Amino acid sequence: MSARPSPTTAQPSGPLRFGPRSTAALRPAAEARLTGGFWAQRRRVNAEVGIPQGPALLEAAGNLHNLRLAAGAADAPYRGDLPFMDSDVYKWLEAAAWQLGESRTPGGAGLAEETARIIGLVGAAQQPDGYLSSWFQVARPGERFTDLRWGHELYCAGHLIQAGVADHRATGRPELLAVARRFADHIDDTFGPGRQIDGCCGHPEIETALVELHRETGEQRYLDLARYFVDRRGHGLLADPDPGSRPAGAPDGPPTGPGYCQDRVPIRQARNVEGHAVRQLYLLAGATDVAIETGEPELTAAVERLWTAMAATKTHLTGGLGAHHDKEDFGDAYELPTERAYCETCAAVASVHWSWRMALLTGHARYSDLVERTLYNAVLPGVSLDGTGWLYVNPLQVRDGYQDHGGDQTSRRTAWFRCACCPPNVMRLLASLPHYVASGDDQGLQLHQYASGTWTAGGTDPVAVSVETQYPWQGRIAVTVERSRPGEWTLSLRLPQWCEQYGLYVGDRPVTAPAEDGWLRLRRAWEPGETVVLDLALEPRLTRADPRVDAVRGCVAIERGPLVYCVEQVDHPGGGLDDVLLDPKSPPAVKHCPDLLGGVVVVVASGTRLGLGSAGPQGGWWPYRSTADGSGAAPGGGTPLELTAVPYYAWANREPGSMRVWLPTTD
Repeated sequence: MSARPSPTTAQPSGPLRFGPRSTAALRPAAEARLTGGFWAQRRRVNAEVGIPQGPALLEAAGNLHNLRLAAGAADAPYRGDLPFMDSDVYKWLEAAAWQLGESRTPGGAGLAEETARIIGLVGAAQQPDGYLSSWFQVARPGERFTDLRWGHELYCAGHLIQAGVADHRATGRPELLAVARRFADHIDDTFGPGRQIDGCCGHPEIETALVELHRETGEQRYLDLARYFVDRRGHGLLADPDPGSRPAGAPDGPPTGPGYCQDRVPIRQARNVEGHAVRQLYLLAGATDVAIETGEPELTAAVERLWTAMAATKTHLTGGLGAHHDKEDFGDAYELPTERAYCETCAAVASVHWSWRMALLTGHARYSDLVERTLYNAVLPGVSLDGTGWLYVNPLQVRDGYQDHGGDQTSRRTAWFRCACCPPNVMRLLASLPHYVASGDDQGLQLHQYASGTWTAGGTDPVAVSVETQYPWQGRIAVTVERSRPGEWTLSLRLPQWCEQYGLYVGDRPVTAPAEDGWLRLRRAWEPGETVVLDLALEPRLTRADPRVDAVRGCVAIERGPLVYCVEQVDHPGGGLDDVLLDPKSPPAVKHCPDLLGGVVVVVASGTRLGLGSAGPQGGWWPYRSTADGSGAAPGGGTPLELTAVPYYAWANREPGSMRVWLPTTD
């Protein structure tokens, strides 16, 4: 095993650690600690409830049993019909590792014992040549790497590698990293020019994992293999068999085509994101990692172009991604439905991973704007406030009388899924969240997100700051310089894209710092103890979509600060929400409710309930009317109604009922 390269500066303990030849504009913070406020509360639930429940849930679902079968330690039948069940174990191990890396982890000793036990099981399941997939070792013996489109072997390997890197980086243990390296070495011996197989995985994930393995070990061949997998995408290598010959876990219906798994066009030529949303986003995160380490201009231009196209034409207001339930994929440009919005929680996690890499690659604030929106409104809704219920999909509307048909795509929270990719994905992101807040360069330190904590960054002579804030409920962010260095350096604060008014102060003195590409940059010789205050105006606002988004034309959504709001039936007794209108001429108000949904700020707005019932606007059996005589005009009148909107992340935590993000208006 090669020695790790000696860093010239303190190396971050989080999910990204750039190599010595990285071309990124910014580098992750060397030290990151989140100490209080909103995200500390959500992470506390993840640490005390979310992560600890993982082993029992993985046992009940059969994931750990299947690894025991692969290790020869059990003889019952294989449980489940999905080839990627091992990946849920690896994502949980990654989450546990990041949590164990914090000095004051609740139940740390017990969690360490559990992870050591499961790491031992993973190592025992690995074959002598390094191969590891319980599905192909037990359920499909002798068929390894014969179904790259649907087999998920490299996808699972990617999550194993990420777990191994995380465990080694956060705890110093070598065992899981050694297992991951043996599998990575086997893959490198199998795939590539002049090797046994010229191909790539139908579900990208291994690309970004291999780059991080290169960063952790210094081995160039892992970066070369990641680049190979990125380059082979888009050359028609992943043919989709007829439905009758597809393996378990593949979608039903006609062949999905090469665009489904990003095999239609090479990345450097692509003009927009397409296909399965999670696959596309994982691939682009990996391509961005390759660009960071190689500095290739064409690849950098491609990921910038694709991110811009995705953000402008295929992203829901919440930051959620995905328009189609049947294939879990993107739709056409501006195809952004509400009640059929897919917005898979895993896609939101993948979006954060990609956008954070883009922020570091380019230094542009807009990528961190999308990270903020996605974290609050697309990742966080995926887990209940108590940490025990999950959403696989995150619709923006649930109609009156919604019938729950069960399955992973239900709009009701559930304790686990048949395809349980989302819960451990949220666990690992929340566990590593402090490392998505700040970055540094030779000029100083940049704060991308606002949360209470301490961060150290800034090149060869690091600086450190602490932050105190009640964001997102309040707009005051106080940043104190804890460690400085001789001479001038720049403290950069992201000015959120949604913010129209703000105040900026050094001590108690107002200062001006024009926003440059979304950054407020303060350059001076800083003294320890100096405080900068950024005061963001958090007035509620009504938002309209681009008129090409047909699904919400004539509607508005309520936002406040970084939060998207929704209305739930439980707050509006006496009827549903399908016939509710919002009055956009009446300014909404805010109210702090410390006993509601863990303590939230609600937005109160004026509206009308039309009282249409179920028989259409004018009675009868046919809901369509001619406009020739005015009888088809929008109905007037109705009963005045006070609308109470709650943060969308907190919906579906009380009694079941209808819900809306986008509301039709009275005008």
